[in-house]
Amino acid sequence: MSSQMLTVASTRSSSAELERLRQAFDETDAIVVGAGAGLSTAAGLSYSGERFRRLFGPWEARYGFHDMYSGGFYPHQTKGELWGFWSRDVLANRYDAGVGAPYAKLVGLLRDRDHFVLTTNVDHQFQLAGEPHEMLFYTQGDYGLLQCSLPCHQRTYDDEGAMRAMASAVDEKVARQRAAGVPERLWDLSAPSELLPRCPVCGRPMAMILRCDDTFVEDEGWHAAAGRYDAFLRSHERGKVLYLELGVGGNTPAIIKYPFWRRVAENPDATYACVNLGEAFAPTPIAERSILLNADIAAVVEAL
Repeated sequence: MSSQMLTVASTRSSSAELERLRQAFDETDAIVVGAGAGLSTAAGLSYSGERFRRLFGPWEARYGFHDMYSGGFYPHQTKGELWGFWSRDVLANRYDAGVGAPYAKLVGLLRDRDHFVLTTNVDHQFQLAGEPHEMLFYTQGDYGLLQCSLPCHQRTYDDEGAMRAMASAVDEKVARQRAAGVPERLWDLSAPSELLPRCPVCGRPMAMILRCDDTFVEDEGWHAAAGRYDAFLRSHERGKVLYLELGVGGNTPAIIKYPFWRRVAENPDATYACVNLGEAFAPTPIAERSILLNADIAAVVEAL
């Protein structure tokens, strides 16, 4: 199916679409979930607004970016500044966030159903909610992992210890500068050089496991998950399959959105469901077999 094909929004009421989604859950043979950033936003993990200002006020004053996503791409002058930001970001969105209610309830809904989850989110929320790893493919990375920045080898490493040590050191710096009356826009927010993570093989700086260029490490676990996802799709090419897309925007449509559209077009018994506040639409060829909910994902999962 061409990604340029005309798309349409639903003319049905939200209550009617919700009832269709309930029915699809009851009647389907299998469910393929595609989860994007909107699901984490619905779970309270917003990268901007009040949450960003509360967690990253000094970074906004010092560097001028206004959301966490931009902070990850900011051209920091030193590795210490870079890891000062990332350590705070990873703790906020991976280790200290807790499981969001929409994730916990969604995993509960899926528990006794034949299903698989594909997500571009890197915040570990599905794992925290108890989704079995054999039914989950986090294709774009994980905030809990590091890799060699080159990379010199295809292996990943847990990062919690390194992140907590760097964030703690930065917090101590902030406390001293605040007490000394240093203006916030001049604060040193860099992690100490001796705490910066380095590759245990070649000694180069480590990097986050995030797919933003061709250095992304696809380790043994990544390939195993990719294989399980592919096998699940091949085993459900026919029959009543619900392709449930949650909070997928326009940044990476080729990973979830376009493949879901194509698979529904190729299987006349399949249903496409899109839940996305402000961005719920489907291609005209599958419009009649599409459930489009322009609604808050948390409210829809709660209603289900």
